[in-house]
Amino acid sequence: MQILFHAPDANPAPWLAELQAALPQAQLRVWQEGDTAPADFAVVWKPPAAMLQGRTDLKGIFNLGAGVDAILQLGDALPAGVPIVRLDDAGMGVQMAEYVSHAVLRYFRKFDQLDAQQRAGKWRFVKAHEKENFSVGILGLGVLGSRIAAALAPFGFPLHGWSRTQKTADGMTCHAGADALPGFLAASRVVVCVLPLTADTAGILNRANLSVMPAGGYLINVARGAHLVEEDLLALVQAGHIAGATLDVFRQEPLPPDHPFWQEPRITITPHIAAVTLRADSVRQIAAKINRLQQGQDVPGVVERARGY
Repeated sequence: MQILFHAPDANPAPWLAELQAALPQAQLRVWQEGDTAPADFAVVWKPPAAMLQGRTDLKGIFNLGAGVDAILQLGDALPAGVPIVRLDDAGMGVQMAEYVSHAVLRYFRKFDQLDAQQRAGKWRFVKAHEKENFSVGILGLGVLGSRIAAALAPFGFPLHGWSRTQKTADGMTCHAGADALPGFLAASRVVVCVLPLTADTAGILNRANLSVMPAGGYLINVARGAHLVEEDLLALVQAGHIAGATLDVFRQEPLPPDHPFWQEPRITITPHIAAVTLRADSVRQIAAKINRLQQGQDVPGVVERARGY
């Protein structure tokens, strides 16, 4: 079994070592420009078109992350009929839940205001929001969105969820489809975006949609920077309609030093760290799925290319 590896932002050595331990029958190599030698599987993050274009030998392509927009943008360069398999969770769900819970609680308990008071040297009582009026809406009810909802449920916030197709979840009001999006936004004091990035969801966090949220609402984006129209959010924050935003992803990363978000204290910036790929969990999952594919069995997490996730 021949496995190609490509992840430009990672040190390949520990990945290859752990994949080799999990798949002792495999021969692994890091893909280099011009490598067209046979391969059975590819394990990739942000692969170049040249790595995959024209290949007829691959039985599966494993994406080292939950988001698959970076690989799907290769379009016709992707081998036809070869399953693209995303990581189902691999430790990212709990990290997302931690990040979002922290951000929601920070706004609910007004720690953002308390931080500002400390910097100004002021000692002043600040009353928390009323919980029954502090509803949290989750855009995207896949594996990560469901994990976030489960983490928030014990705190007793009213929960709303929106997805492309109808879903049900205990303790949550579920909304589905484009027609239901305004009602979801109007019901959500906090909007958490964990949507996959597709042609339909790009720019979904725009002035028109964010303006439907209750005045004084909050935005948390841990999905993709392209979901957000950044100038629209900035205008709504400065106008006071959006009271605060916590952003982990941006259209350009790293965020440029002259970006106006840096100068807006009501926007909290983190450097795309809400959930990182955990190598040991990812290797176990990839190895198990490769073994299933070798035995002709179906595997979970296969991407539907037409839907974009």
